[in-house]
Amino acid sequence: MMNSANGMMSASSSSATAQSPALKTYFKTPDGRYKLHYEKTHPSGLLHYAHGKTVTQATLAHLKDKPTPSTPAAAPSSFSASSGVRSAAARLLGGSNGSRSFVGGNGGSKSVSGNGRVGSLGSSSSSNSMATTNFDGKGAYLVFNVGDAIFISDLNSQDKDPIKSIHFSNSNPVSHAFDQDAKDGHDLLIGLHSGDVYSVSLRQQLQDVGKKLVGAQHYNKDGSVNNSRCTSVAWVPGGDGAFVVAHTDGNLYVYEKSKDGAGDTSFPVVRDQMQFSVAHARYSKSNPVARWHICQGSINSIAFSTDGTYLATVGRDGYLRVFDYSKELIICGGKSYYGGLLCCAWSMDGKYILTGGEDDLVQVWSMEDRKVVAWGEGHSSWVSGVAFDSYWSSPNSEGTGETIMYRFGSVGQDTQLLLWDLEMDEIVVPLRRCPPGGSPSYSAGNQSSHWDNVCPVGTLQPAPSMRDIPKITPLVAHRVHNEPLSGLIYTQESVLTVCRDGHIKSWMRPGMAESQSNNTETISSSSLKEKPLFSSKIVSSSYKL
Repeated sequence: MMNSANGMMSASSSSATAQSPALKTYFKTPDGRYKLHYEKTHPSGLLHYAHGKTVTQATLAHLKDKPTPSTPAAAPSSFSASSGVRSAAARLLGGSNGSRSFVGGNGGSKSVSGNGRVGSLGSSSSSNSMATTNFDGKGAYLVFNVGDAIFISDLNSQDKDPIKSIHFSNSNPVSHAFDQDAKDGHDLLIGLHSGDVYSVSLRQQLQDVGKKLVGAQHYNKDGSVNNSRCTSVAWVPGGDGAFVVAHTDGNLYVYEKSKDGAGDTSFPVVRDQMQFSVAHARYSKSNPVARWHICQGSINSIAFSTDGTYLATVGRDGYLRVFDYSKELIICGGKSYYGGLLCCAWSMDGKYILTGGEDDLVQVWSMEDRKVVAWGEGHSSWVSGVAFDSYWSSPNSEGTGETIMYRFGSVGQDTQLLLWDLEMDEIVVPLRRCPPGGSPSYSAGNQSSHWDNVCPVGTLQPAPSMRDIPKITPLVAHRVHNEPLSGLIYTQESVLTVCRDGHIKSWMRPGMAESQSNNTETISSSSLKEKPLFSSKIVSSSYKL
């Protein structure tokens, strides 16, 4: 059984999968075939013995047009790429094999010729010829961590190796987040195993030829505020530069990137490890500005609802907790069937939360009912990543103005990708009543969109009984990697799967490959469409909690 702190399988799994049958390059679904489009990975020569200490996570980053030079920028967070840096970046990044386009539509040049290697190793060739590729335009990139490095790949390029590597000398990166609406250029957060956190400009990293972070703002330096491992970082949607950092000791910190990252902050000792509590910094210049003590034990993952109203956390204690972020109040939550929870994700309309963990189940939590409304059964090991497909439109919601079917995916340490449909009209949930001062009781009830006695605000539900929760089965289960999976990302064209050892696969959606095979530019242009906040078939609703 798996017992490491990260909830990952033991190293012996590698040898167990060595003799496994070859993986298929496609899988069938009711909508058609998903085909393997490309793979992304790290240059194997860059890794050393310590690479197994962290688990690979991936972040999708859409760079917008570069701000106009007339835009004033804050001194500590601004950056200016000199012509020398740009020319150096051009020499480094312009190298390609043959005349293939290196940027795949992300940069200003369509094709470059030369015999130098793309500079993932920090190498460059003076013979490389190059037009004006300097990452000033829009672009879609994948950021992922392996061992002591962060790698950046062009999402739309067929290149397997990344175009940039950034190495950390003291600790391994473990989590990252991207804010495409960042106002001052600092749009990428990186959290380390040591607890340190950096905010940087992704564009500036791409323009620099070195292998170290440039122009970084450093927070919790050397664990000055909290020396436990960082587990998850997230920008606050619409928070004007605010971000949160979760740790293995059950604490979450709120930072403001506009404040000095070295600002000293001390918080009172947590009196009760079992209870949620919030403490604010005493001084206006302090950073972090607040500490939330969430739970006893590790916070394993955090996720904001799309509009930033709610924050969901899952932890080693097996509880999903949902907070009203601005009011700093716990709204609802519940315990897993068994063991810790490892991942969580929101639906685009904020109505449902997915969680997965050590009970091998995918749990669907309803914000309206404040309870579990379905369990997905299909994984044979821990569930390590969940995500709603926000680009998929329900076929039965035409004209209704409301989503009644959702599609989502999950990945696990069983190396499988599972795709699910959740049709709300077919789910019948037994009533769970919370009598005042009494224990929750269970009773069968008629199907209803609103339950008679919803639990009071702030109530954490106990672990449900297996017989009381409706079960759903996946549409598709496909073994996509040889190693345990650590995450998945939906894009408009594909589903990206990530394994713990730093290999990423892009599975093209049915129909996309045929329509794009004759026009390589189609992939580039369509990838740059920004993710819609809300589909036209999804209605945002506010809940009276």
